[in-house]
Amino acid sequence: MRKRECQGSVVASGGMRELRIRPARAADAEAITELVQASSAYHGRYQSIVDGYLVTGAQVESTVTFLAEDGRGRVLGCYSLVPGGAELDLLFVADRAQGGGLGARLVRHMLERARELGLASVRVVSHPPAEGFYLRTGARRVGTVRPKPPKVPYARPELRWDLVDRTGDVFV
Repeated sequence: MRKRECQGSVVASGGMRELRIRPARAADAEAITELVQASSAYHGRYQSIVDGYLVTGAQVESTVTFLAEDGRGRVLGCYSLVPGGAELDLLFVADRAQGGGLGARLVRHMLERARELGLASVRVVSHPPAEGFYLRTGARRVGTVRPKPPKVPYARPELRWDLVDRTGDVFV
């Protein structure tokens, strides 16, 4: 697989598959909403948290949001980083694209952007089944967020990626 920079986007290609990670635009809000709503991870017990959830153009423009697209421009994943709160707000990978490392690539990309913004750490309140994924990407558990019924009737793990050590040195 080879990587190259392409107009501010990371492009990786290998075999017949091409993937581009690019900044999201307000016009991408509908595609991001569709990605969130289609996620099988939020069916059943976890459905209430995404019921009626709508990503807006204003939300995209006020956060650091990136999309992962295939060679045909189909959205395969996204993340949204809220710099003021140093928090990962959204991270989704389309069901059909899971298991191939895209989620980990998006986390690495997000952490690179966070470092560029001068953030010392990034917090995420995790979907409970995703906690193991975040731990594998280097986050550490720092707490539990209590349920907020009826929208969120279950506790959620709170995790953090540290980007700077205690001496102020930046982790690479």
